[in-house]
Amino acid sequence: MRNKILLVVVLLLGIVTGVVVRCKKKTDHSFFSQEETIKVKTKEEEIQELNLETYLIGVLAAEMPASFEEEALKAQAVASRTYALYKIKHSTEDYDIVSDVTNQSFINEEEMKEKWLDNYDYYYNRIKNAIDNTKEEILTYHGEIIEAFYFAMSNGATEDVQSVFGETLPYIKSVSSSWEDESLHNFLVNKTISKSEFCKLLQLNTCNTIQIDAINRSATHRVRTISINNKVFKGTEIRTLLNLRSTDFTIEEQNDYFIISTKGYGHGVGMSQYGANGMAKAGYNYEEILKYYYNDVELNKMV
Repeated sequence: MRNKILLVVVLLLGIVTGVVVRCKKKTDHSFFSQEETIKVKTKEEEIQELNLETYLIGVLAAEMPASFEEEALKAQAVASRTYALYKIKHSTEDYDIVSDVTNQSFINEEEMKEKWLDNYDYYYNRIKNAIDNTKEEILTYHGEIIEAFYFAMSNGATEDVQSVFGETLPYIKSVSSSWEDESLHNFLVNKTISKSEFCKLLQLNTCNTIQIDAINRSATHRVRTISINNKVFKGTEIRTLLNLRSTDFTIEEQNDYFIISTKGYGHGVGMSQYGANGMAKAGYNYEEILKYYYNDVELNKMV
């Protein structure tokens, strides 16, 4: 009898331990529930626990123009939901996600009202409908939820994830994004920086003469590395240090200033939001948009 009791206790402990492990680290999308919540670290360093679908309204409001085509908004809803659940699954902190461009941006209802003013109800409903019409839909690759990177506007092609984040993700490859060109507002942007500011931001030893050479570009024309006064920078470093819109840039010296021209906006990896809107205008639906920017993925339900 004592042995039987011991066996039951061991089995019960095993079951309890298994439940704890599954709750703490989700191994695939089947463990996500319809009432999933997400812990969001705000810009005020506070942690808020929100219902996932409610959270997504604030994400779409911050991340994509609410005036975009319906199918583009739906594609964004699926990508943002997928990205959020990926972060929940892989979080090792006391929060799941950060509410700015470090992960994906989020604004609250008050900020939406300030942003949209008299159009608040119209834009809020457009976003909510996109989320409701894709309810519980996520992207998976071989049964696993994907890290659904996205960005604002390409330079005519998306970038290889390895070049930007150093990861190898078989479902994110560089693709042409011909729906974006100079006809778009702010596709090509010039930024003027004084030589002194340029030197200060890049922490160059001397500013008397600035030599820029050895520019190594990717197949999509984005700068991988660049040498400035014999100091080698990654293109992503230059973008951050000089606060540029993208890594597809050229630098031209004019007297005591540098004119830096950029094409596109964002890191270039995954789905292009303006590309998605262009595809929607061309008649593509949200599933076609998603499967164009993410390679060999499936559209599945959370449960």
